[in-house]
Amino acid sequence: MPETVRQRYTFREYLDLEEMSPVKHEFCDGHVWAMAGGTPSHAAIAMNIGAALREQLRGRPCRVFSSDLRVRVLPTGLGTYPDVTVVCDELRTDPDDPKGNTVTNPVLLVEVLSPSTEEYDRGEKLAHYKRIDTLREVVLVAHDTKRLELWRGAGDLWELDVVHTGEAKLQSVSCTFSVGDVYDDPLA
Repeated sequence: MPETVRQRYTFREYLDLEEMSPVKHEFCDGHVWAMAGGTPSHAAIAMNIGAALREQLRGRPCRVFSSDLRVRVLPTGLGTYPDVTVVCDELRTDPDDPKGNTVTNPVLLVEVLSPSTEEYDRGEKLAHYKRIDTLREVVLVAHDTKRLELWRGAGDLWELDVVHTGEAKLQSVSCTFSVGDVYDDPLA
Protein backbone atom coordinates (compact mmCIF):
# COMPACT_ATOMS: atom_id res chain seq x y z
CA MET A 1 0.00 0.00 0.00
CA PRO A 2 1.45 3.40 -0.92
CA GLU A 3 2.38 5.70 1.94
CA THR A 4 0.27 8.83 2.41
CA VAL A 5 2.10 12.03 1.55
CA ARG A 6 1.90 14.49 4.43
CA GLN A 7 2.45 18.19 3.87
CA ARG A 8 5.09 19.79 6.09
CA TYR A 9 5.31 23.52 6.53
CA THR A 10 7.88 26.02 7.68
CA PHE A 11 6.76 28.44 10.38
CA ARG A 12 6.54 31.22 7.78
CA GLU A 13 4.34 29.07 5.54
CA TYR A 14 2.15 28.36 8.55
CA LEU A 15 1.84 32.10 9.20
CA ASP A 16 0.73 32.60 5.59
CA LEU A 17 -1.91 29.88 6.03
CA GLU A 18 -3.14 31.48 9.26
CA GLU A 19 -3.51 34.85 7.58
CA MET A 20 -5.86 33.39 4.95
CA SER A 21 -7.78 30.97 7.17
CA PRO A 22 -10.98 31.73 9.11
CA VAL A 23 -10.00 28.89 11.48
CA LYS A 24 -7.05 29.00 13.91
CA HIS A 25 -4.41 26.29 13.67
CA GLU A 26 -1.62 25.02 15.88
CA PHE A 27 1.86 24.46 14.48
CA CYS A 28 4.62 22.12 15.60
CA ASP A 29 7.46 20.35 13.86
CA GLY A 30 6.20 21.26 10.39
CA HIS A 31 2.67 20.00 11.05
CA VAL A 32 -0.44 22.17 11.10
CA TRP A 33 -3.79 21.16 12.59
CA ALA A 34 -7.07 22.99 13.12
CA MET A 35 -8.06 23.92 16.66
CA ALA A 36 -11.47 22.91 17.94
CA GLY A 37 -14.09 25.61 18.41
CA GLY A 38 -15.16 26.42 21.94
CA THR A 39 -18.48 26.07 23.71
CA PRO A 40 -20.33 28.99 25.35
CA SER A 41 -19.22 27.67 28.75
CA HIS A 42 -15.58 27.43 27.62
CA ALA A 43 -15.64 30.99 26.25
CA ALA A 44 -17.34 32.38 29.38
CA ILE A 45 -14.83 30.74 31.74
CA ALA A 46 -11.91 32.14 29.72
CA MET A 47 -13.51 35.61 29.72
CA ASN A 48 -14.17 35.46 33.48
CA ILE A 49 -10.50 34.73 34.12
CA GLY A 50 -9.27 37.31 31.61
CA ALA A 51 -11.53 40.00 33.07
CA ALA A 52 -10.43 39.26 36.65
CA LEU A 53 -6.78 39.39 35.63
CA ARG A 54 -7.21 42.60 33.62
CA GLU A 55 -8.89 44.34 36.53
CA GLN A 56 -6.19 43.33 39.02
CA LEU A 57 -3.31 44.12 36.68
CA ARG A 58 -4.58 47.62 35.86
CA GLY A 59 -1.78 50.13 36.38
CA ARG A 60 0.91 47.45 36.38
CA PRO A 61 3.29 46.68 33.49
CA CYS A 62 1.35 43.57 32.41
CA ARG A 63 -1.10 42.96 29.60
CA VAL A 64 -3.83 40.32 29.37
CA PHE A 65 -4.62 38.76 25.97
CA SER A 66 -7.47 36.61 24.70
CA SER A 67 -7.18 33.45 22.63
CA ASP A 68 -6.67 35.60 19.54
CA LEU A 69 -2.99 36.00 20.45
CA ARG A 70 -0.60 33.39 19.10
CA VAL A 71 2.18 32.23 21.44
CA ARG A 72 5.26 30.38 20.23
CA VAL A 73 7.40 28.11 22.34
CA LEU A 74 10.79 28.85 20.80
CA PRO A 75 12.66 25.78 22.17
CA THR A 76 10.11 23.35 20.67
CA GLY A 77 8.56 25.40 17.84
CA LEU A 78 4.95 25.01 19.02
CA GLY A 79 2.73 27.83 17.83
CA THR A 80 -0.66 27.93 19.57
CA TYR A 81 -3.43 30.12 20.97
CA PRO A 82 -3.86 29.78 24.76
CA ASP A 83 -7.25 30.84 26.13
CA VAL A 84 -5.62 33.62 28.21
CA THR A 85 -2.06 34.93 28.03
CA VAL A 86 -0.35 37.45 30.32
CA VAL A 87 2.86 39.21 29.30
CA CYS A 88 4.68 41.56 31.68
CA ASP A 89 7.38 44.21 31.33
CA GLU A 90 7.94 43.93 27.56
CA LEU A 91 6.25 42.29 24.61
CA ARG A 92 8.69 40.10 22.70
CA THR A 93 7.66 38.78 19.33
CA ASP A 94 8.90 35.82 17.35
CA PRO A 95 11.77 36.83 15.03
CA ASP A 96 10.33 34.42 12.43
CA ASP A 97 7.03 36.34 12.34
CA PRO A 98 7.65 39.41 10.16
CA LYS A 99 4.33 40.98 11.19
CA GLY A 100 5.07 40.64 14.90
CA ASN A 101 1.82 38.83 15.74
CA THR A 102 3.41 35.95 17.67
CA VAL A 103 4.48 36.48 21.28
CA THR A 104 7.32 34.50 22.88
CA ASN A 105 7.47 35.73 26.48
CA PRO A 106 4.32 35.00 28.49
CA VAL A 107 4.57 34.81 32.28
CA LEU A 108 1.14 33.20 32.69
CA LEU A 109 -0.94 30.97 30.40
CA VAL A 110 -4.48 29.72 30.97
CA GLU A 111 -6.08 26.79 29.17
CA VAL A 112 -9.75 25.91 29.65
CA LEU A 113 -9.90 22.16 29.16
CA SER A 114 -12.45 20.48 26.92
CA PRO A 115 -13.25 16.79 26.44
CA SER A 116 -11.53 16.69 23.04
CA THR A 117 -8.30 18.45 24.11
CA GLU A 118 -7.92 17.67 27.83
CA GLU A 119 -5.37 14.87 27.44
CA TYR A 120 -3.24 16.92 25.03
CA ASP A 121 -3.48 20.10 27.16
CA ARG A 122 -2.43 18.27 30.35
CA GLY A 123 0.32 16.30 28.65
CA GLU A 124 2.16 17.27 25.50
CA LYS A 125 1.04 20.91 25.38
CA LEU A 126 1.87 21.51 29.05
CA ALA A 127 5.32 19.98 28.44
CA HIS A 128 5.85 22.45 25.58
CA TYR A 129 4.71 25.38 27.73
CA LYS A 130 7.13 24.48 30.53
CA ARG A 131 9.99 25.09 28.09
CA ILE A 132 9.19 28.84 27.80
CA ASP A 133 11.93 30.59 29.79
CA THR A 134 9.73 33.49 30.95
CA LEU A 135 6.74 31.36 31.93
CA ARG A 136 6.09 31.05 35.67
CA GLU A 137 2.57 29.66 35.82
CA VAL A 138 0.06 27.66 33.80
CA VAL A 139 -3.57 27.35 34.88
CA LEU A 140 -5.57 24.40 33.58
CA VAL A 141 -9.28 24.95 34.15
CA ALA A 142 -11.59 21.92 34.25
CA HIS A 143 -14.69 22.06 32.07
CA ASP A 144 -16.83 19.58 33.98
CA THR A 145 -16.17 20.41 37.63
CA LYS A 146 -14.86 23.31 39.70
CA ARG A 147 -11.15 22.53 39.54
CA LEU A 148 -8.18 24.78 38.82
CA GLU A 149 -4.76 23.20 38.37
CA LEU A 150 -2.05 25.78 38.99
CA TRP A 151 1.32 24.67 37.66
CA ARG A 152 4.11 26.88 39.01
CA GLY A 153 7.79 26.83 38.33
CA ALA A 154 10.58 27.34 35.88
CA GLY A 155 12.92 25.06 33.98
CA ASP A 156 12.66 21.49 35.25
CA LEU A 157 11.17 22.46 38.62
CA TRP A 158 7.37 22.65 38.43
CA GLU A 159 4.83 21.91 41.13
CA LEU A 160 1.06 21.53 41.06
CA ASP A 161 -1.50 23.18 43.33
CA VAL A 162 -5.14 22.13 42.84
CA VAL A 163 -7.91 24.48 43.96
CA HIS A 164 -11.59 23.43 44.14
CA THR A 165 -13.04 26.16 46.36
CA GLY A 166 -12.08 29.50 47.80
CA GLU A 167 -9.36 31.65 46.27
CA ALA A 168 -6.82 30.77 43.59
CA LYS A 169 -3.59 32.69 44.11
CA LEU A 170 -1.55 33.32 40.99
CA GLN A 171 1.98 33.92 42.20
CA SER A 172 3.36 34.82 38.76
CA VAL A 173 1.31 38.03 38.60
CA SER A 174 0.32 38.48 42.29
CA CYS A 175 -3.40 38.14 41.57
CA THR A 176 -6.21 36.17 43.18
CA PHE A 177 -9.71 35.22 42.09
CA SER A 178 -12.39 33.03 43.54
CA VAL A 179 -13.14 29.66 42.01
CA GLY A 180 -16.84 30.65 42.15
CA ASP A 181 -16.15 33.71 39.99
CA VAL A 182 -14.31 31.60 37.39
CA TYR A 183 -17.38 29.41 36.94
CA ASP A 184 -19.96 32.20 37.41
CA ASP A 185 -22.82 31.92 34.90
CA PRO A 186 -25.60 34.48 35.36
CA LEU A 187 -27.64 32.73 32.65
CA ALA A 188 -27.80 29.38 34.45
